[in-house]
Amino acid sequence: MITESPTLNEQSRAVSASLSANHRLMTRRLTHESQSEVLRFLAERPLHTAVMSGFIRDNGLESELNRGRFYGYRNKAGTLEGVSLIGHATFIEARSDNAMLGFARLARDFSNVHMIMGEHEMIKRFWKYYSSGGQASRRWCQETLFELRQPRTGFHSVSGLRTANLDDLSTIMAVHARLAFEESGVNPLEIDPKGFRMRCQRRIERDRVWVWVENGELIFKADVISDTPDVIYLEGIYVDQNQRGKGYGSRCVLQLSHHLLRRSKSISVLVSQERRHAQNFFNNLGFLSRGLYDTIFLQI
Repeated sequence: MITESPTLNEQSRAVSASLSANHRLMTRRLTHESQSEVLRFLAERPLHTAVMSGFIRDNGLESELNRGRFYGYRNKAGTLEGVSLIGHATFIEARSDNAMLGFARLARDFSNVHMIMGEHEMIKRFWKYYSSGGQASRRWCQETLFELRQPRTGFHSVSGLRTANLDDLSTIMAVHARLAFEESGVNPLEIDPKGFRMRCQRRIERDRVWVWVENGELIFKADVISDTPDVIYLEGIYVDQNQRGKGYGSRCVLQLSHHLLRRSKSISVLVSQERRHAQNFFNNLGFLSRGLYDTIFLQI
């Protein structure tokens, strides 16, 4: 875990004091009327804003399904300099220190912030402002963002790979909860079983979960978290422990990639820096490293 040093806190207070109240007041909640403008702003860096863009396309700017609120920061000319989703999972796309400070101060007022995710340098700057209010991290993870644009050919397809249905719900929930606990230290089946079930069910109903099931056993799973014309972001990629080392994961990911790249320019995944085997797995499939990301889990 990375801890905040006194020097960074002192710098944060000094920078905060130097920014005018007028700049802070330029942070406002975004409404449906701004949706086209916000999507254009995020499309300038589609690989790094795929999650926010996907949420907006799926749910709109104002929806409880986002599990948070979208905010924008505008400069004196009224031009967007930042967009952030602040809530259970918090994401930031800030192109000025003023925007970063505005989002950090807003986030301090949200009691339900569980996770903050973004590019390493952006999260480092955000945390400098956010943590100066006394907030503490519980777990700090570093990940590599991988991208695939041209999948490898010549693999053996998996006839059983398909989108999940509601008969798969219980199995998917159990696996996804275990993956979430391994990453965050929190089991969603324990803290929010009803909401967790609803979210898993909705993802299945939208054909966002891909599985390979044989004889009632889940061999492979992958979740489409964000689906945009520029980037499809995958998460929760899983291969049954007893089936690993047989090439099943590679075949499923390549087959899924061929299918998804018919409607999007690229596919992205985040892989923990600690999981060298997983990083090698995606490298071998043709995924390229596109940057370092940080994920901060906050005190419960």
